[in-house]
Amino acid sequence: MYQALYRKWRPRTFDEVAGQQHITETLKNQVKTGRLSHAYLFIGTRGTGKTSCAKILSKAVNCEDPVDGNPCNKCRPCLGIESGAIMDVVELDAASNNSVDNVRALRDEAVFTPALAKKRIYIVDEVHMLSMSAFNALLKILEEPPEHLMFILATTELHKVPATVLSRCQRHSFKRLGADIIAKQLMYVAGQENMELEEDAAELLGRLAEGSMRDGLSLLDQCAGETTITTDTVLSAMGLAGNHRIMRMMELITERDTAQVLTMFQEMWRDGKAPATLLNELGILHRDIIMNIVAPKSGSRLLSGGYDLKTLESFAGKLAAAEYMSNLTSIQDSIGRMRYSQSPKTIAELCLIGLCEPDLGDSLPNLRDRVSRLEALIGAGAPASGAAGPPSNPVAEPENSLSQPEADEEPYMAETPGKDEGPMSEVSEEKTSPPQRELSETVGEERIHAPENQDRAEVSENNRAEPWKRILELLNNKIPIGTYNILSDELHVNAEFSHGALTLKVKNGFAMGLLNKPEITDRIQEAAREVCKTAVPVTLEEEASQKGINMEKIAQLKKFGNVKFE
Repeated sequence: MYQALYRKWRPRTFDEVAGQQHITETLKNQVKTGRLSHAYLFIGTRGTGKTSCAKILSKAVNCEDPVDGNPCNKCRPCLGIESGAIMDVVELDAASNNSVDNVRALRDEAVFTPALAKKRIYIVDEVHMLSMSAFNALLKILEEPPEHLMFILATTELHKVPATVLSRCQRHSFKRLGADIIAKQLMYVAGQENMELEEDAAELLGRLAEGSMRDGLSLLDQCAGETTITTDTVLSAMGLAGNHRIMRMMELITERDTAQVLTMFQEMWRDGKAPATLLNELGILHRDIIMNIVAPKSGSRLLSGGYDLKTLESFAGKLAAAEYMSNLTSIQDSIGRMRYSQSPKTIAELCLIGLCEPDLGDSLPNLRDRVSRLEALIGAGAPASGAAGPPSNPVAEPENSLSQPEADEEPYMAETPGKDEGPMSEVSEEKTSPPQRELSETVGEERIHAPENQDRAEVSENNRAEPWKRILELLNNKIPIGTYNILSDELHVNAEFSHGALTLKVKNGFAMGLLNKPEITDRIQEAAREVCKTAVPVTLEEEASQKGINMEKIAQLKKFGNVKFE
């Protein structure tokens, strides 16, 4: 019967374990000197050799004739442990044996001496899956085990293992394997299995394995149906052959061809491509392009492996790195919103439109994108469009005028000038500083202007409140009624317009929980855009709640002895 490559080529000695010499050498020396720990904890990501080293160590400890710390794999204990015939070495999966009853049964059984081996060994895989009561049941025997007992624990999530267990184990951290180490091993295995594996294809498989030797062997097994395994064979077997369509879409995005991008998206959607999958693949391409721009000397070590260097270098000169960063942020945000949306297709379409037409968006990444393009234009010597020039009718003023504001002060000016005021009155309003404004309320003929300015401020406040009322009218029946009632209640939310932005000051955490949702904030932003005829950033701020306690009254009540304060 055919055996999978990752099982067939599982290492049987410490010397066969690839890329973990810092651990295997230590274990070999401990076996040779007999200075073994009663409990080991192997930490690392999947496919890095934790369970394999645990089995090798269990054989080496019980081997009748070890060779330089390695098991001989010929004696009865070695062959029995490898085949599973010896019951003194038990391998448990904590994911399915995680209850306290399972650990109690293990603890009661562990006190018996081994029948055929030197030591009774328990290999517990994914030990972080044990319940807290199971960990507590394991602690005592971990701390003071019998001489014939050894525990080898393995986990991929160290942070879930209690500190009391960690302190009783000798820890060894398994690192991710480099793509070159995996590729070298795959070339050796392919040669032994009479496969024609090209070196470029082996390097691609090494990158796709993401540090896991087991994943690399599984990918090689998946490609074994072809006579000669090339990079095209690997891409086809991994389902990455469609990457050329993603690359074509990327070219259209850099050319700002919105119509063609949307047409191509419709075709891929009809072919069964999920919108989230498409955006994820587009994000991976953006990520590889950014890595190639910021770290070109690292070669292919930082890349995902789905695209060659020549393709990535061709994209590097079409947009600035800041634009690719902005695009990647927009893609990730869109993928996050898809989880709570009933129309992922629409979100994907809007995301693609934003990538092709960055000027349509008003998010922070889009603003950074615009700034980077303006900086590039200015650096090339081109004038930035819309730059403000000098005023057409400058008003000359004396250098030492009392009404001239300081260099770091902004001119004080009324928000709404009166109907009868002309240009000169506007200039005089601009040049009146706040100290003079306060003086005019007490002396001279300027006294008559104080109530007029106060009326203007009141009108300005009314003008600020009016857009919010219209925004609430548009939001009626467009958001849940409970959320609308909270939003329109001044006891819960206060709306403030400042510098073209809308700030919603939320009074409590309950209201913040209802309002701070993408589907709610998007509706508010759409309504603000419709009312103000321009993009209006919307920000939610939660005000700290304070208990109104009258300390003076409490102090008076303390005079009475029969009043208790807790």
